[in-house]
Amino acid sequence: MEDIPKIGITGLPGVGKTDTLIKVVKHLEESGYKVGGMVTEAITEKGERVGFEVVDWQTKERKTFAHVDFDTGERVGKYGVDLHALESIGIPAIERAIADENIDIIIIDEIGKMEMLSERFCKVVIDALDSDKPILVTLHKKSRSPLLQDIRRRDDIRILEVTPVNRNLLPYKIEKIMKDKLPYLF
Repeated sequence: MEDIPKIGITGLPGVGKTDTLIKVVKHLEESGYKVGGMVTEAITEKGERVGFEVVDWQTKERKTFAHVDFDTGERVGKYGVDLHALESIGIPAIERAIADENIDIIIIDEIGKMEMLSERFCKVVIDALDSDKPILVTLHKKSRSPLLQDIRRRDDIRILEVTPVNRNLLPYKIEKIMKDKLPYLF
């Protein structure tokens, strides 16, 4: 298991965790690797974050799962959270990435406060980390949730922090770490 690359990308909000993950994924796909899972994309209006969409990396299906205008029972900061959107797009995307033999690498962006409101999401994250597939995830930096603490304590995951200083070079470092341990494609 220790030869399977499992990498967590952490950093402060807005520093570029998702951008770093997407750059790595695009380079890996250009090299022929098949990637599956979910990403979250910020929704901005007039240059300000107003919400997030959950996106199935393979199908590109997307749904808004957090927004300042959502009047839901679940809230994180200024965002109302629609767990059904996460559970109908993100969780099936991760489950497919785990089960599909044609998927080489699993991605999960982000394991954060909003996503962890879903017990089903937390379970599928553990299933993905326990799988025998390489995985690339983004992690909320400051949360003290039991799930994130467990992930940070795992011996089989390497956690790297994105900062304004390293965010341009970090994708290449992560790509090298992944490729050094991934099987070569012919």
